[in-house]
Amino acid sequence: MGPRIAVMGAGAVGGYVGGHLFRLGHDVTLIDAWPEHVEAVRARGLELYGMTEEERCTVRAPILHLTEVQSFVKQRPVDIAVISVKSYDTEWATLMMRQYLASGGFVLSLQNCINEERIAAIVGWGRVVGCIAAAISVDLYEAGHIRRTVPKGGASHTVFRVGEVHGRVTERAQMVADMIAGIDSVKVTTNLWGERWSKLCLNGMRNGVSAATGLAGNDIDRNDAIRRFSIRLGGEAVRIGQALGYQLEHIGKLDPEKLALASEGQAEALAEVEAVMLAGSNAAARSDLQRPSMGQDMLKGRRTEIEFMNGFVADKGEEIGRQAPTHRRLTEIVRRIERGDLQPDPRHLMDS
Repeated sequence: MGPRIAVMGAGAVGGYVGGHLFRLGHDVTLIDAWPEHVEAVRARGLELYGMTEEERCTVRAPILHLTEVQSFVKQRPVDIAVISVKSYDTEWATLMMRQYLASGGFVLSLQNCINEERIAAIVGWGRVVGCIAAAISVDLYEAGHIRRTVPKGGASHTVFRVGEVHGRVTERAQMVADMIAGIDSVKVTTNLWGERWSKLCLNGMRNGVSAATGLAGNDIDRNDAIRRFSIRLGGEAVRIGQALGYQLEHIGKLDPEKLALASEGQAEALAEVEAVMLAGSNAAARSDLQRPSMGQDMLKGRRTEIEFMNGFVADKGEEIGRQAPTHRRLTEIVRRIERGDLQPDPRHLMDS
């Protein structure tokens, strides 16, 4: 009997990964807080889409509303509790799943931000594994419907990175990677913290910018002023990550040191970084529908993760005496939009 998997948060990423794991024959139960989404999946199945017709499928995975999770007490324990909620919901989601974990069960953080420490505070460091979804870009655009708006990584780009907090390769990390391999390219990383910070650099360049401007990913890169604002965000985050001692990986397709130099005004590095970003905005490489998750949240009127992305970078910088004024400024703008003091507008970043 294979491991029992419960996915807490069957939204864009959790629903995409959990749905495909079920399609591949794994024992998966989805859990979500949105009643209409739960009922849509129960009635018609979870509709999954990609950039090609071959990626479309309907999966009829079992799904529970949060109020029904108590039924787990009558079932066999959960071996892998996948936490795929927004960062601000991490603690309660982990606490809810802790009581249903098998004795050797563990929690897998499949989230945008760095939440392993929050999870460990509830279940212990020995029961935490990280999983990073790099440049996957998925959207729960309608109840029961999840679309992927970038191509599969395949051999050209490793999308998923599974890692232990201590950096060693373990049987359970390899088991998770083997399961995910049926969805897209994956590796077991010995550099979870460096991978996490590198993904945070990328998220910091795109998510809050989309929330503040209302722009989709391609439009962010095509606007000269906003593109350079994003580069400053990336450079600040790289320098803080380096000062914290992380071994940084590529920031998407960008070399971290060149990104930092570009943000600091080095002309050759800036030209190279901008060329990569503009190439990525080609509609053939990335759908014009692609909108970072925080931009999606803003459209839906949901709370954003700005404090856990740009705010987190700025806070970590202050702890070590390195200021991140661009991250701090963006955090303030997004918070004002959330409060209703501002509306999303590209002009917010034009003179920042």
